[in-house]
Amino acid sequence: MNKELYFKELGIALGRSGFTSMPERDGSLPVEYESRPLCRVDAGGSVFYNQDDVNTLERESACRRVTYSAAIVLEYMTLLAQAPVLHAAGLNEPYRVLAEFNGTVLAGWQTGHGAKFVTWDWDFNHAGLNQGHYYEGNYSEAKGDFAVRSGLVPREQQFTPEQLSPGDYQGYLYCYDKQQQELAHQVKLVGRVTYADGTKQEFTDPQQYLRTIREELP
Repeated sequence: MNKELYFKELGIALGRSGFTSMPERDGSLPVEYESRPLCRVDAGGSVFYNQDDVNTLERESACRRVTYSAAIVLEYMTLLAQAPVLHAAGLNEPYRVLAEFNGTVLAGWQTGHGAKFVTWDWDFNHAGLNQGHYYEGNYSEAKGDFAVRSGLVPREQQFTPEQLSPGDYQGYLYCYDKQQQELAHQVKLVGRVTYADGTKQEFTDPQQYLRTIREELP
């Protein structure tokens, strides 16, 4: 995957969440939070930071949000680089097929302003696409929508507006939004490495963590 494209997309994604990405330095993307250095991300999605820059609970939470975003962006950028072009009647944009199941498609398109995602249903002849649900820069919600529309997650487990009163439905939306925010804040870390210069690296990938440990052992 192209490092420059990854850093550009990650910078856009982080900008939506209140972070500031700085010009690439020494092969990594420096990230600032509230006008102060926070951490840096390498081309493999690993996040490094100095303890002095992550010295409060708020900044620890911010660093974990960067770790989450780095992993999500790396996932969909890797898919976009490998996925086949989606061919359908009337489709002009160069969307790529990220997933397809049971007549439903999850597609993505890399634009100069960030990635866009959409889910569609194929028509009866499998020639055209219907009922597009569009998600600009929100890959996680697009995947969730694909899981429901394709039947990977039973619709019976989902509430619909018709099943809820207006007040209940607004409450459901609020709880759903809170759940998504909490998931973004609670990244599951599998390990942390502290290097000789004091720099720390957090890992969400167990295999990458083990490889790094082996490399650092004398």
